[in-house]
Amino acid sequence: MENQELKKVSGIVTTLNEEANIEACIRSLQQVCDEVVVVDSCSTDRTVELAEAAGARVFTQPYLGDGIQKNVALQYVKNLWVLSIDADERLAPELVAKIRATDFDTTPYDGFALRRRNYVGSRWVKACGWYPDYLVRLYRHDRLRFPEVKQHATVPTANTCRWKADLIHYRYKNIGELFAKPGRNYSSRGAKILYLKGCRAHWWSPLWHGAAAFVVNYFVRGGILGGIDGLTLSKAVALNSYLKYAKLLEYQRDPAVRDAEDFTKVW
Repeated sequence: MENQELKKVSGIVTTLNEEANIEACIRSLQQVCDEVVVVDSCSTDRTVELAEAAGARVFTQPYLGDGIQKNVALQYVKNLWVLSIDADERLAPELVAKIRATDFDTTPYDGFALRRRNYVGSRWVKACGWYPDYLVRLYRHDRLRFPEVKQHATVPTANTCRWKADLIHYRYKNIGELFAKPGRNYSSRGAKILYLKGCRAHWWSPLWHGAAAFVVNYFVRGGILGGIDGLTLSKAVALNSYLKYAKLLEYQRDPAVRDAEDFTKVW
């Protein structure tokens, strides 16, 4: 690769046991970035070894939560512009071309929103708002950054431009992971966060939130047009919402269950 193709853009990746993904992720970033910084959450597999061998600079930080963790890398980057992706994401060819063609020294924008193209297995799923799933991932970190929140952090869209270019996201390996992706117990995390905030559930809360999540995703967000994948995704989102409030209700009703949980280690 010729050096002039690389931009003064720092690639950022946060990882935890991503040995199956990290090399391809770094290679994808190296198509356009002149450095890649990995912030690893104490992986027990070969993630760090493989990342360093691929040419990334790796720093270790016990997990602090979504937005907080992603911002840790900013103290290590050498460039104003950063491209933040997850280990299971890749740059589509049109996105590589867009970045190479952009003059980041003169652009009037503070960031660019990319279309995230989500996959289940090898299937590109567009239903339930999964495409175009615009997210600001390329931005000037002196003007924009992830909010310091622990869950579902997204970079603000102020003074940003939407690009018709895709960031490929291999979101789930199969349908089974829609319901139980290893290491990502979202319903328990969500229930703990709600409990710590002082939120309370009623006997009908799990059913109400689960049903509402299904209706929104299947009918409003177009899951009905996505065939079996749209239906399955809508059910998975509904189940997660149901379980989150069922677990919150259990924390309220059952001291034995509540006392067995460590609320200081939500992450």
